[in-house]
Amino acid sequence: MSSALEFVPPHSQGRQFEEDFRVRLSDTYANGTLRLDAAARFLQDIATDDWDNTGIGDEDTWVVRRTAMRVVPGGQWPRYKNQITLKTWCGGYGAAWAERRTNIYFEGQLQVEASSLWVPIDRRGVPVRLKESFFSVFGEALNGRKISGKVERPVLDPQSVRESWSLRHADLDIVGHVNNAAIWQAITEVVKCEVSEVTVVHHGPVEAGHVVELAHTPGHVWLVVDGEPRVSCVYSS
Repeated sequence: MSSALEFVPPHSQGRQFEEDFRVRLSDTYANGTLRLDAAARFLQDIATDDWDNTGIGDEDTWVVRRTAMRVVPGGQWPRYKNQITLKTWCGGYGAAWAERRTNIYFEGQLQVEASSLWVPIDRRGVPVRLKESFFSVFGEALNGRKISGKVERPVLDPQSVRESWSLRHADLDIVGHVNNAAIWQAITEVVKCEVSEVTVVHHGPVEAGHVVELAHTPGHVWLVVDGEPRVSCVYSS
């Protein structure tokens, strides 16, 4: 079984989906570079558009458990007004999860790679097994690659700096959780620099009414609820 953090290339056959985006003023840091939360939102949007385009049409909702992004050698983060292209495909699967790979291109050159672990949930919020309809669309691209759905248990540094982080009504999504892109906004409160690699893992939900602390040390960020890390982030510049 393969590691879910491998940035595997697309299989020579199978479904790929491509979409163009423009980096706008609300997507950038003050220096004009694409923010991490905006990049996460682009990844989320193309994943939704790809799924809708398949026509599968079931009532399950996909939620992200882990996302890793890295700048390729010689690449860079897109900037304000850049027209970028995202290409996505399914890179692996398990019993009740799947890996989505996405590449970000600018002027035809690969700049950033992303690998995300997604889990389908039903209307009760309970994870469900992948259906035959999923394999009928994505199966050829998978090339039989199975991945683990396990995420490492977070370890909160007791020496971390702590500060409060206020939830907003706009942070909540249709399943009642703080949306993945909003979680990344919290990360950018600490990670204000351009990074070469970053991984965010969702260990548990952050929901309306939670009192959230933002804990951090150099290279690490945690979102903490009742003393428990619900989200962890590791990054390097």
